[in-house]
Amino acid sequence: MRHPLRTWTALFPAVCALLVGQAVASPEPRAVLELFVSQGCSACRPANELMAEWQRDPSLVVMSLPVNYWDYLGWKDTQADPMFTARQKGYAKARKGQRVYTPEMIVNGVVSCVGSARDQVVQAVDQAAPGTTPLPVAVRVREENGLIIVDVGEGTGEAEAWLLPVRRHSQVAIHRGENAGRTETYTNVVRAVLPLGAWAGATVRFEMPLEAVRTKDADAYVVLLQKAREGHPGRIVGAAKGPGL
Repeated sequence: MRHPLRTWTALFPAVCALLVGQAVASPEPRAVLELFVSQGCSACRPANELMAEWQRDPSLVVMSLPVNYWDYLGWKDTQADPMFTARQKGYAKARKGQRVYTPEMIVNGVVSCVGSARDQVVQAVDQAAPGTTPLPVAVRVREENGLIIVDVGEGTGEAEAWLLPVRRHSQVAIHRGENAGRTETYTNVVRAVLPLGAWAGATVRFEMPLEAVRTKDADAYVVLLQKAREGHPGRIVGAAKGPGL
């Protein structure tokens, strides 16, 4: 379900001021797309443009994760976080040592492709999430009394639940490096990765203060339920989008 367009700054005080429960129906996505990018990557612009397109598909959860390993080329990425670089390298290690690069797209935590190649992304989504079947574990999000309340349904195995604050739209003027003189536009830039708790197959509820998602200029959020793979990030089995996404 796509929600009416509204700014996060308008939504947040309204929820807190009313102090009453207001249910927010979460989409039932079939795929999570994580794009690893860098402001120092001249090949990333087509991938950034495609992200704005993928975002319009209600069956997809899309996120941009800026990495810092190209900073030495003359421009330090202003949105990068070493945590995102570690996450990308963790995916590579889970695939038995494959290299990292930008722009790389990871679909549902298991399938890698070139993020600027439309056909490859479509194929990766079809491979990771055949047809229109939602992710196997239901994740529901609502906001009530200044809290984000996450309900995770039943399933098999074990996983961790995470809340990722995002900046829905970000424009950055780049002054040095391969993209000197350009202004790049990014979609759903991850600003933090916050642990909610463990899931072991049974229904469980997590809560986090709504204020937590306002870190580092974030204005929305995503919830992921993700398994581990030999100590590295693995398959994503559930996800939900917060209001405005």
